[in-house]
This record gives sequence, C-alpha cells and structure tokens, in this order.
Amino acid sequence: MATFLYRLGRFAFRRRRYVALVWVALLALAGFGAASATTATSSSFSIPGTEAQRAFDLLKERFPNATADGATARIVFKAPDGQKMADQANKDAVEKTVAGLKAGSDQVASVTDPYTAGGVSKNGQGPVAYVQVSYKANAMQLTDSTRDALKKSGDEAKKSGLTVEIGGDALQAMPETGSGEIVGVVIAGLVLVITFGSLVAAGLPLLTAIIGVGIGVSTITALANVLDLGSTTSTLAMMIGLAVGIDYALFIVSRYRAELAEGREREEAAGRAVGTAGSAVVFAGLTVVIALVGLAVVNIPMLTKMGAAAAGTVVIAVLIALTLIPALLGFAGRRVLGRKARKAYDKGEQAAESKPNMGTRWASFVLRKPVWVLLVGVIGLGAIALPASSLQMGLPDDGSQPTSTTQRRAYDTLSEGFGPGFNGPLMVVVDGKGSKDPKAAADRTVAEIKKLPDAGPVMPPMFNKDTDNDTATITVIPKSKPSSTETEDLVHSIRDTSSALKADTGAKLLVTGSTAMNIDFSQKMNDALLPYLALVVGLAFLLLMVVFRSVLVPLKAALGFLLSVVAALGAVVAVFQWGWLGSLFGVQQTGPIMSMMPIFMVGVVFGLAMDYEVFLVTRMREAYVHGERPGQAIVTGFKHGARVVTAAAVIMIAVFSGFIGSSEQMIKMIGFGLAIAVFFDAFVVRMAIVPAVLALLGAKAWWLPRWLDRVLPNVDVEGEGLRKQEQAGDADGDRELARV
Repeated sequence: MATFLYRLGRFAFRRRRYVALVWVALLALAGFGAASATTATSSSFSIPGTEAQRAFDLLKERFPNATADGATARIVFKAPDGQKMADQANKDAVEKTVAGLKAGSDQVASVTDPYTAGGVSKNGQGPVAYVQVSYKANAMQLTDSTRDALKKSGDEAKKSGLTVEIGGDALQAMPETGSGEIVGVVIAGLVLVITFGSLVAAGLPLLTAIIGVGIGVSTITALANVLDLGSTTSTLAMMIGLAVGIDYALFIVSRYRAELAEGREREEAAGRAVGTAGSAVVFAGLTVVIALVGLAVVNIPMLTKMGAAAAGTVVIAVLIALTLIPALLGFAGRRVLGRKARKAYDKGEQAAESKPNMGTRWASFVLRKPVWVLLVGVIGLGAIALPASSLQMGLPDDGSQPTSTTQRRAYDTLSEGFGPGFNGPLMVVVDGKGSKDPKAAADRTVAEIKKLPDAGPVMPPMFNKDTDNDTATITVIPKSKPSSTETEDLVHSIRDTSSALKADTGAKLLVTGSTAMNIDFSQKMNDALLPYLALVVGLAFLLLMVVFRSVLVPLKAALGFLLSVVAALGAVVAVFQWGWLGSLFGVQQTGPIMSMMPIFMVGVVFGLAMDYEVFLVTRMREAYVHGERPGQAIVTGFKHGARVVTAAAVIMIAVFSGFIGSSEQMIKMIGFGLAIAVFFDAFVVRMAIVPAVLALLGAKAWWLPRWLDRVLPNVDVEGEGLRKQEQAGDADGDRELARV
C-alpha cells in the first residue's frame, strides 16, 4: 500500500492543477445540487421490529384518513387565580381562538373545541384548558405564515387575561448551533499555526477540511428528500467531517515537512508523506467508517442514514488528504516550512538534530514509571466512569426543554391541570379482524386496563367506521409522567393482557404512542449495544492486527477505547442527568440521556480513538521494524508523533466543543460527549496508558504467531517497501560510481 500511495502522492504533486480543478468542480457540482434541491423535511422516524411500530403501521392502514404524520400543536390556557375556564369571558376568548385557528391557515387539518372534546381540567370546572391543532403537513413543511398564525392566536388570547402557552412540534425549528462551531474552527487554526509555525501550513488543513465538509454536506442536502435524511444528519456530518478532515491533512502536512527536513526534494517528500502518513490515514479512516456504517446493526433507519452520511464525509476527507493535500503542497512551495526550516532548506542543509522535546521527555518518564502511570490512568478514568452505572435513557419531549420556552411551560401547565401522565398518553390498538365481535373485545380491553394500578383515565374505544369497523383505538392516560418507571411498567402490563385477550376473543392488542415508542426504542438500543460492540470492535481488531502485525497491540487498543468511552459516558451522565457543572455547558434542564447516545458514542468515539492509536503507534512500529529496541521505539514514536497527535486532539476537542452551544439537546449532548471522549482517549489512554502497557510488554507487544503472519496480508503501513526501494537505488548509484 505504501508504494501505491507513494506513486499517488507524486502524481497529485506533479498534476496539481488538474487535481485541484477536479475537487473544485466536485464542490461546485455538490453546491449546485444543494441549491437546486427542494427544502428538506424532517425524516420519518420508525423502529422496525417493535410492537409500537407495528401498531403505528396498522393505524396507518386501518385509519387512512388520519393525519398521524402531520404536525400538532397544543394551545394551553390557564385562568387567573380564582377563575375557571368555564367562566363566560374565558370561554369566549377560547372559542375566538378556535375560530381564528380554523381560518388562519389552509394547512390546518382540524381544531378541537375544549368544551365539547373534554379539554377542560376537573371535568370542565378547572382552571386549565387546551386546544389541539392538527396540521396536514409535518413540522418542517409548515410555512412561516402558518406558524405566525399560531403564535398570533396565542397572543390574542393573552389580551383577555389568560395565561397562554403553546406546545407540540408545530413550532419546531431547525436546530441552531450558534457561533460555537466558528469558534472551534478558529481555535483549530490557532493550534495549527502554533504547531507548524507557518500560516500556509496551518491554512492547508483548514482549507481542505472545509472543501471536504462542503462537498459532503452539500451532497447530503441535495439528497435529503430523496433519501429521507433528517435535519441533524448534515450537522453530524459537519461535526465529524471537520474534525477528521483537519486531522488527516495535519498528519500528511507534518510528515511532508519532516521529509523536507531530511533533505528530500519536494516531489519526493510529497510522495513519501502520502506513502507513510497516508497509509495511516487510510486505516484510521477505515476504522471510523466501520464504526459509522456499523450503526446499521441497530436496524433503525434514521440512525443508519446518519451513520452512512457521516461515513461518506469521512471517505471524502481521506481522499482529499491523499490527493488534494499533495497538490496544494506543490502550489505552496517552500512557504509550507517555518522561517528557520525554510532557510535551511534553501541552503540544502538538513535540519539540525533538535533537543529532546516534550513528547520525548514524557515517553522517557513513562518508561521509568510504567506501573504508576498505568494505575493512575486506569483508576482515574474508572472513577469518572462511575456515574455511568446510574444511566437512565429516554427520548426528549417538551418536558426536557428549558423552563424559559413556551413548550416547556405548556407541558408543565397540562401536567398541573390534567395530571403528570397527560403529556404521554398511550394508544392501545385493538385489532379485531380475527374476532367475531370486535366491539366486545374492545370493551373487555377497557375493563382490563382500568384494573391496572398505574392506569388513569381510559377513553372509550374509537372504531374505524369509515372502513371495516374492525379496529379500535383506546387512549389511556397514565398516572405518572411519561419518563417514569411506573409508566413503563404500565405499558408492559397492558401488553401482558394481549395473550389472554386473543385466546378468548381472537383480537390482537398492541400499544403505541410516543411514550411506548420511547420505551421500545430504549429497549432496542440496549439489545443492540453488545452485538454492535462485538461487530465493530471485532472488525477493527482484525484491521489493526493487519496494520501492526501484532495481537496484543490491537487488544490493548480495544480495551483502552472501552475505558475511555465508559468514562465519557459517565461524564455525560454527571452533566446532563445529574446537572453537575450543567450551567457551565448551557444545560438548563436535566433529564434522561437520549436513548441513542450510548451506542452512537461507542460508534463515533471508537473510530476517532483508533485514529490516535494508528497515528501514534505506527511511528513506534516503524522505528521497531527499522531496528530500534522496544523502549527506544516508544520514545521515537513520541518524538515524531506526540506533538502532532496532541494538536490533532486539541483540534477535535475544539470542533466538537463548538456544537455544545446548539439549541438542539441531542447535538449539544453529542458535542460534549465526543469532546470529553477525545480528551480522555488522546491524553489519558493513548498518551499515558498505551506507552505504559507497551513498556511493560517490551518486545512481546509486537509478537505475532508465525502461522498468522503468513495468513495476514502485508499492507506495509510503515513504508518498509519504500525504504528498500531507496536502499536499492543507493546501491545502484554506488555500483555506477564504481564502474566510472
């Protein structure tokens, strides 16, 4: 591989104008596609294989006229102290609002009257009422005029003295990340300038990363409607694409400068940089792609699409690092070097042997105290991981919004007026197609549910009278809030009555609704975690065994990753669930950790963690293969790689931290989780635990059984083939001189 990439790097350097033109054309093409594409809507959410999804699909089939996919809004009214919503003045204000909503937009499908639909608390005599608005379009398809009409209706009702709040997804907007990601890119630029001491060298990784992200995100935008991609897909691709794009380019540019410092010509240096560091980039990129594409194991379309889109952006970042970077290095000339190195290069001198740097001194310290470094690292991360044992998972709803939002205030007002379970009703579906008397089956279901201790009000069955009149829906209001264990137990209790109902009546019973979907989603995430870990870690273990020609090094890499990801998950629980330092990170409302967060963190963090493993340890492997002792190889690896890996980690942390300012709780949590995970993995696991373990193992770290050595393909990541080629060339030159 090193030889092939070496030739690719030299080709891109020589044909730099054509290579640059191709990438600019791809960027323009993707940009044109994004600009001409219709506005993306929110992606459909489904959980194949779950009861809640089967019930939802059945409802769409048996109730074809229902607007289940449309946006909804709840306008919640609260009367002043001492008044009731049944008072005539308050009733007039609500009815005026209902009439205004019906005439306010042609996207409105239906508006309920709380006085005829049971929407007033305490059986019509309470201080709280709500109006349910259903729309023909989903939240992302609602026009600004429709949203304005909804807001205006609430403002008009407030003039009568009522407290009015609006909940539901009709006011949902695209998530805002604020200026945080811009600050992250600026910090990345400063780190690059400090690392390279050259504005040109610092600018190349930023420029190529932006081009890669531009192509990736524009392509996602262009295909969003065709592939049903959600609004968070492009944000995730931008987050990961920026981080790996900058890092991969950073390693190529750094190796190119090192080759120049050894006195090689520019084209030769570009070829060798791509042949050696480029090999590490390819395998690092493969681990990230494996982790992201492996999310398909969970069998949730939304998560699969997010992972595939982000993986596509990573592939673009790898291709840019291998082709566009050497091309731009050709344009940059000697300006890619710092001032002192530039003068030495102009004089044809090799860089003077520098004094031991921070990486060398740190590696030497670890070699002297490997046991202590290992214990401190493992115990420290273990302590931070402890909160992960209290992990509670769920999907966000209006109850997880900050208290400053109207959605959260509407949620709290409904809980106050109708009970905590009102915001998470259960939809029980009675499929009577196989029953002789569907009505009797539905009535028996109502009677059985009313006996359950956690069930609150149970509404009468509603049949599909427009079609076959064989399917009924029953709305059940739990006594407890949607995210409580009591509500989860109620869902399981209702489902437990299904077998008896089918045996006696022939009807099937299914439970769905947002709360049941949440429960099933969390369970599916839990069930998929171990198979996903086995797949991703197993494939990456085989890949790293090919790269390092070792059994123990990949094993150490996998165990170190597990330690860092559990510690990161513990930090997420402490901040977002317990509220520790929450104000520092803009967490206004604590609550359960989003169900997809653990498995998503495992996937993304594993890929990124392997980046540092590949970049740092390949330098050690290269030194060991070239004849250095195991301990000296560790020092050499840190001498050449520690500064660059540190810069790469700081850049990733800066980019991910930029997304903590997002208004979307999921994006905020992912940004924090990835940033803290990179910190733990890069600076504790890879910089401390890894050299400590390698120091204790010595030459055994690079042990590989002979039979396995014969089976595994030799990909030559450390560039041994290039070294032999150079030595052969030198020998030929010596023989030619001898003949002369």
